[in-house]
Amino acid sequence: MSLSFAPPSRYRKESIMQFTAEHCPAPVPPPGSRGIDDILAAARARLDRLDPERAHLAVRAGALLVDIRPAAQRAAHGVVPGSLTVERNVLEWRFDPRCPARLPEAVDYDVPVVIICQEGYTSSLAAAALQDIGLRRATDVDGGFAAWRIAGLPALGPTPLHRASPLAPPVTAGWARR
Repeated sequence: MSLSFAPPSRYRKESIMQFTAEHCPAPVPPPGSRGIDDILAAARARLDRLDPERAHLAVRAGALLVDIRPAAQRAAHGVVPGSLTVERNVLEWRFDPRCPARLPEAVDYDVPVVIICQEGYTSSLAAAALQDIGLRRATDVDGGFAAWRIAGLPALGPTPLHRASPLAPPVTAGWARR
């Protein structure tokens, strides 16, 4: 006997979400906490977000375009030529002029930094974090790399994560040593 509930396939996603919301209420948040939608809105309120075309012009004028996406996303979707890759988990350390782990490009607090992620959500939070450490000109690309691509701006890829070596022999299923 199974105790799990699987709705019939004829139910739409919205129906399943409503079922979940009615029968599995969200926990009560701790006092003083904010949801991610509020945090994102507060971050974006501080930014002068750039559409892809304005971001491209800013980069051509000397701003640093920093791609914070993980390697798998860059491989799957492509990259902007000339962008600086700094994954999100180390961004603040690489751009804080006070930090010994900073990049050579992090020369002062007036460096124009434009953050790009896949769709423009993580980049907003990251740009606000850079503003928190003093980089007042940090901002992000509205719509992220997806919008950059749709705008027809320069992009390379996608590329496979692992390329087979032309020198390596092919792997044969069921091969056994003799």
